[in-house]
Amino acid sequence: MKKTLLTLMIIAAAVIAPAQQIALLKYNGGGDWYANPTSLPNLIKFCNQSLGMTLDPKPASVEVGSADLYRYPFVHMTGHGNVAFTDAEAENLRNYLIAGGFLHADDNYGMSPYIRAQMKKVFPELELVELPYNHPIFHQKYNFPNGLPKIHEHDNKPPQAFALFWEGRMVFLFTYECDLGDGWEDFVVHKDSEAIRTKALQMGANIIQYVFSN
Repeated sequence: MKKTLLTLMIIAAAVIAPAQQIALLKYNGGGDWYANPTSLPNLIKFCNQSLGMTLDPKPASVEVGSADLYRYPFVHMTGHGNVAFTDAEAENLRNYLIAGGFLHADDNYGMSPYIRAQMKKVFPELELVELPYNHPIFHQKYNFPNGLPKIHEHDNKPPQAFALFWEGRMVFLFTYECDLGDGWEDFVVHKDSEAIRTKALQMGANIIQYVFSN
């Protein structure tokens, strides 16, 4: 009887435990932080199905300077233009990342010079490092021997992944000339082929798996 009751309590606790939630970063400066509205829900669904995760199917939105930032183990940002952090926002983001958080910035096109400058404000002592093709983030459940997949063409440049490391742990990933978020969107948005969308979702799942296991 006691064993049955204990089992029921464990099952009940698992059922009512809140799923982990990831968030979209809301920033100032004029850039469209809200771009790709269907991308994160689709990525979450893919991760829950392919990786057996239990992420909350609905992503949150969180401001850079908010104390709520610390509620989310993984924060994603995207956009086409300017990004601006105040000193207080940069300090809050720095503290969040040092405390164990993670930020993935996906350049939707035009974000690169702005996010690079703002992350230098967050970590003036660190330099972005380009990830080599043998980095574990490219070899989680899905294998990408040539690094980031190319989802959308912009300036005829190869896709690149850059990262910031704090005491050996990756805290920031910047995916450039790749457009992963566009590949995560509903088919009707960009009408990418199934093969392209699958590659984008698989690479996104690799990023999530890497972050949650490190």
